[in-house]
Amino acid sequence: MNWNVTVMLGGPSAEREVSLRSGRAVSMALLELGHRVSWVDPRKQDGWKLPEGCEVVFLALHGTYGEDGTVQQRLEALGVPYTGCDAAASRIAFDKVETKRRCLAAGVPTPRFTVLESARASVPVGWLPPLVVKPVRQGSSVGLCFVDRVEDWREGLATALKHDSTVLVEERIRGREVTVGILADEALPVVEIRPKEGGYDYTNKYTAGATDYLCPAPFDRATTERIQAVGMRAFAAVGGRDYGRVDLMVREDGQPVVLEVNTLPGMTETSLLPKAAAAVGIGFGALCARMLELAMKRAGGGGSRA
Repeated sequence: MNWNVTVMLGGPSAEREVSLRSGRAVSMALLELGHRVSWVDPRKQDGWKLPEGCEVVFLALHGTYGEDGTVQQRLEALGVPYTGCDAAASRIAFDKVETKRRCLAAGVPTPRFTVLESARASVPVGWLPPLVVKPVRQGSSVGLCFVDRVEDWREGLATALKHDSTVLVEERIRGREVTVGILADEALPVVEIRPKEGGYDYTNKYTAGATDYLCPAPFDRATTERIQAVGMRAFAAVGGRDYGRVDLMVREDGQPVVLEVNTLPGMTETSLLPKAAAAVGIGFGALCARMLELAMKRAGGGGSRA
């Protein structure tokens, strides 16, 4: 069945350019599948309208407004089905501190952390580098800094505070960085992330060739299953549905710890969730189709034929 689909892309956040790329890739895939596709760019949070005849919204937004539950809440008020997590889960997952609290309550391991709000704050008592400093409510590694020396503290704190009034300070886990994609209540193959230099910050994430991605990640079966299970538990802890991506570190002893949950992961053909889906034979178009089907199933089976 083909539908009248509105792809929401762009938006007002610091991740606007990434969202535009996701939205364009999704739109091309949906057009090739035979859907009627229109676009809405909510660059201003107020004033946008869905096109007449819209049956379902494909959310390709990232960051503030797109992932924090705001647009989801408005779409729910309009009674229009949309892809991905609901407003409540989106709001929880976008807040890194609330995510960690939910994980801890569910027995899901996550790095030791504390929260700061002052640009004048010193390194917290009882803490020593290496540390990770990042805004509580941002995505895509925006404002994330690695503090490897006490001398780097002030700059790292200031950078994070440019993007939010509250900053999360975490112990920096030494180990292997991975991500687990989730689709329809199943964990996809683990992707290992290997920056060629430094940590996986915004620059290494979006600079071509700066990072190697291994999928399936080269772990033994028991470790792979443990990583996938922890990722699924974290997604459940925030109330996730349909699809998402959970970022983790794997300690040197093979124990995974959750960094954060992404409710609207990147959707270019080279993004991590599509990479993981491709590893089990789900191409980019099929992945987009599955996301739409999950949304329409919740709406009662499919809407009218476009």
